[in-house]
Parts: sequence; structure tokens; C-alpha cells
Amino acid sequence: MAEIDAGEVLPNEHVQSMAAAGRVTQMHRGHKYADEGDTFEIDGTTFEVTDVTHRTLGDLTDEDAQREGSEDIEAYRERLNRVHDEFEWDDDSEVVRHRFESRE
Repeated sequence: MAEIDAGEVLPNEHVQSMAAAGRVTQMHRGHKYADEGDTFEIDGTTFEVTDVTHRTLGDLTDEDAQREGSEDIEAYRERLNRVHDEFEWDDDSEVVRHRFESRE
């Protein structure tokens, strides 16, 4: 268990603000950036990583998209296409889900 920078799991200030407001409670990334039990801080609030799971993009559901601040899986796909220049959705692409919750 380590204290990590919020930017390791949450890629930018906008997403970090959404997490601080409780609108983002997990983040899928291309690689593992944290371990279960790691903590990070946003605006004075400590968050704990509660689950790190290897998955594929094809495993993602509307619930996953909502936990990441999107309306549904289609909106999530569109967001990924907008923010990543060379991104192409492939159901078999491996990703790592990082779930977290406020400790306060």
C-alpha cells in the first residue's frame, strides 16, 4: 500500500474534479497504475484504490461508463475517440480497471 499521485490513476484535472464530486468512481487505463490499498488525494480528500482488475474493452458495460462519468457505453466510446488521437475501439484490447472510493 502506497500513497500515489492522483494523476497516476486519473489522467487530468477535469476527471480528478469529477472524482472529488463523486461522479467518477473508477478509471480504465491501458496499464496498471495502482495497487489495491494505494491512496491518493484530491483537494484534501483521501481516496483508496479498492479494486484493480484486468479486463478487455468488450467487457465494459453502461454501468462502467457511468462510473467513469459518461452517460452510457456509446458516449464512453465517443469520449475515448475524442481524447486519444490514435485510438480505435477493439473489444479484445486489454485494459485495467482501477476502482476507488473516498476514505472520508
